[in-house]
Amino acid sequence: MRRSLKRSMCAGMLSLQSVVLFLTGVATIGSTDLSAGTSIGIGLGLALLCVVAAGLLRRPGGYLLGWAVQVLSIGLGFLVPAMFFLGVVFGALWAGAYFLGERIDRENLERAAAEAEWSAQHGGGAAG
Repeated sequence: MRRSLKRSMCAGMLSLQSVVLFLTGVATIGSTDLSAGTSIGIGLGLALLCVVAAGLLRRPGGYLLGWAVQVLSIGLGFLVPAMFFLGVVFGALWAGAYFLGERIDRENLERAAAEAEWSAQHGGGAAG
């Protein structure tokens, strides 16, 4: 079975986003009215949510969780205004990985089917 580029790209985005979300939790210490424990808890919780979503990408629910992470990232802008921008950036990167990866996976399957058909029609040997 072929490896899913969509899954790899989305998992990569969630991995990078987990680092940013954790660091955002650290950055909220002292810059908001939240306690240090609450700030770290929010950052760590969102980072772990990214890791869980990346691990669940073999299932349809993993992608739904990935979309939820994007919404939560943008919503974090209410605590840290810079996250409105970063949330939108990561949301766009996630959407790009999701839709472009899906398209590339579909085209790879179509190409593999066309190659198999050509190979069957032409004796299965490679031209040398």
